[in-house]
Amino acid sequence: MKVVEWRGKPVWILRRTPEMLASLPKNDPLVADPKSDKPYQMETPGYAKNETRSRAEHKEVLVAVGICSHLGCSPSSRFAEGPQPNLPDDWHGGFLCPCHGSTFDLAGRVFKNKPAPANLDVPPYMYLADNRIIIGKDEKGEA
Repeated sequence: MKVVEWRGKPVWILRRTPEMLASLPKNDPLVADPKSDKPYQMETPGYAKNETRSRAEHKEVLVAVGICSHLGCSPSSRFAEGPQPNLPDDWHGGFLCPCHGSTFDLAGRVFKNKPAPANLDVPPYMYLADNRIIIGKDEKGEA
């Protein structure tokens, strides 16, 4: 995972393994908004309204604003699967907000019954090359 700054906020760029991607369907019934229909601070781009919350041609890459939708803390990565402190025993990997315990899966989708009301934001972004992303701009223009 790489962290960059956009508009003064941390943006995570996470390259997910095939195993990480395979864990996402298991979370669908457990997350509050599996298709990202409810925006937090910005509208979710159409290309990210899917299970992986990423572009189809690069579904292994998650681009998300690393700010919890509850009170603005920055969640920590908890990529290891299995039982861990403050996480469920059937944890498949994701993010844990240290402030109030909200949890997000590896697509930045918030789990049900947590303080955070919405998924992590996905900013507009596009690929300039297979290994180069521009954040804040996509085919619809600049954000």
